[in-house]
Amino acid sequence: MPQLDTSTWLTMILSMFLTLFIIFQLKISKHNFYYNPELTTKTPKQSNPWETTWTKIYLPLSLPL
Repeated sequence: MPQLDTSTWLTMILSMFLTLFIIFQLKISKHNFYYNPELTTKTPKQSNPWETTWTKIYLPLSLPL
């Protein structure tokens, strides 16, 4: 019965990781990232009605039968 030749596995696995690393680096390098995201994400604070009023939360299990 022939035996499985595993001598090239290490080479294949290392080359696969190297190829994946290069592909991901190329994909990431095509994106434009902002240098300071705080400057672009500042929006005026909007007040929501549920922030100023007190609400009571009833759990389904705490209701009377």
